[in-house]
Amino acid sequence: MKKILGLLLASFLLTAASSDVRAQKFGWVDSEYIMAKLPEFAKAQDELNALSENWQKEIEAQKKDLDKLYHSYQAEEVVLTEPMKKKRQDEILKKEQDIKAYQNKQFGYEGQIFKKRQELNKPVQDKVFEAVEKVAKKKQLAVLFDKSGDVTMLYTNPAHDYTEFVLEELGLGAEDRNQPGPKGVVKTVAPPKTPVDPNFESDSGAPETTVKPKAAKPAARPSRVTKKSPK
Repeated sequence: MKKILGLLLASFLLTAASSDVRAQKFGWVDSEYIMAKLPEFAKAQDELNALSENWQKEIEAQKKDLDKLYHSYQAEEVVLTEPMKKKRQDEILKKEQDIKAYQNKQFGYEGQIFKKRQELNKPVQDKVFEAVEKVAKKKQLAVLFDKSGDVTMLYTNPAHDYTEFVLEELGLGAEDRNQPGPKGVVKTVAPPKTPVDPNFESDSGAPETTVKPKAAKPAARPSRVTKKSPK
């Protein structure tokens, strides 16, 4: 939704620059709140979570195989010759590297989950942008800010809140439809870890600590007066 802010500013600031600034009208919307109400957005998040869970299961299965290889090596280490040890260690390290490569492919920067999120969210973002643009033109606004974007808004006057107008433009203005929707949380997976053995050197470094991602809070209705601390 940050793109919405940039596109709106680019188009409307041109209008503001050619007129008396004092005569220009402006307003703001909460794009995150709007997005969370759209059934299409919730559906996109469900699809992303389903993909994420499937990929996580695949990674967990590979990690179990890695664990079996390692424990098998440990149990037989005393009877293995040095060349056999080296071969088994290389096999374990290769398996670990393959898991990390697959995990990075699916969940890394610009990985499959990143691309799929962009693909699924773009139609929803375009729909919201069109509604925002229509409201801005109907209300003759020169500038329309996004409260959930990067712009720091120290004070927001509810008189300039056009969020509900955008919701009405999207057909979500009716009381029975204008209800908060869940914000989907795309799950992530922990990197593979090889058990630590003082006689077994891994190129993966020290064991990594797995941190569970915190679930995002449900979208709340825009408050009458909102304050944010400057960044």
